[in-house]
Amino acid sequence: MTGLFGRKKTSALLGLDVSSTSVKLLEISNAGGKYKVESYAVATLPPGAVVEKNINDLDGVRDSVIKAQQLSKSKVKNVAVAVAGSAVILKNIEMDAGLNDYDMEQQIVAEADQYIPYALDEVAIDFDVLGTVEGNDDVADVLLAACRKENVDMRVDAIERAGLQPKVVDIEAYAMERSFKLLQSNLALDDDKVIALIDIGATMTTLNVFHGGQSVYTREQLFGGKQLTEDIQRRYGMSVAEAGLAKKQGGLPDDYDSEVLNPFRDAVVQQITRALQFFFSATQYNDIDFAILAGGVASLEGLAEKVQEGLGVGVETANPFAEMAVASKVDALALSNDAPSLMIACGLAMRSFE
Repeated sequence: MTGLFGRKKTSALLGLDVSSTSVKLLEISNAGGKYKVESYAVATLPPGAVVEKNINDLDGVRDSVIKAQQLSKSKVKNVAVAVAGSAVILKNIEMDAGLNDYDMEQQIVAEADQYIPYALDEVAIDFDVLGTVEGNDDVADVLLAACRKENVDMRVDAIERAGLQPKVVDIEAYAMERSFKLLQSNLALDDDKVIALIDIGATMTTLNVFHGGQSVYTREQLFGGKQLTEDIQRRYGMSVAEAGLAKKQGGLPDDYDSEVLNPFRDAVVQQITRALQFFFSATQYNDIDFAILAGGVASLEGLAEKVQEGLGVGVETANPFAEMAVASKVDALALSNDAPSLMIACGLAMRSFE
């Protein structure tokens, strides 16, 4: 089986997040239960290299991974990467608890057509035994994950071409869940709270809702910071590159706040509200207790306050490194600024300690 969970214990791992606009690389160490950021880097991807989580330009991704690895100055070669949750089929199945891993694997392969709507040679599959079924210790509760091989292979190929070793292919939602547990501890959020973690990237917004410290809902929708870049382009007659630079560095005309930035903030609140309405309609939950903003858009000036006003609950901007030490070679200010967009990379790097 081509692993999606990578259960075998491995040495230190670089967390590598391949998004639609950049690759983010992160190394974390753990000494005596204390985490430390050893290295990190962000490298821009060529336009169109990754579209809606799919790699279209393998060489472009490889080059960006090489650049990120060089910028990070990390000596670690083993990598954990993730596929998007939307690309993965997850099913809970029941199996004989007395079976070992090999026998479970053989049974899953033999019965795969019951669970997976693709030919077996087209998918990467893996499984994880979650425990036994409540009230019956003879039956195992097994989580089965399946993903089209091309989604896994493209990421593996890009990593290998960059001279690194892919050791774990994870699922983005699980990486996010690991980072969420750091936030939950840092913000002292109780398990009984219903907490929305909203990851707003360049082209995709992902809503993750947690209750009892576990993910209870995930949904992706097309919306992100690219819209603000396009709004700047149209308003001021700029190229994509010029608009992207102006968005980060400032220097736009006086009407930027009122005519472009404020409407975009309103659009973000509208998208989050819409995503939460889908959550409420699909589950037994009717409200949330707290919200955390992640992704590249999360650091946008005034956004957290705007979302808090729109949702009527407390809102914080994600920083999974708030309680971590930082190595001297790492630019602590840059890390703090990039922290909301490093949630998946952080969750992947945390696989080193499982």
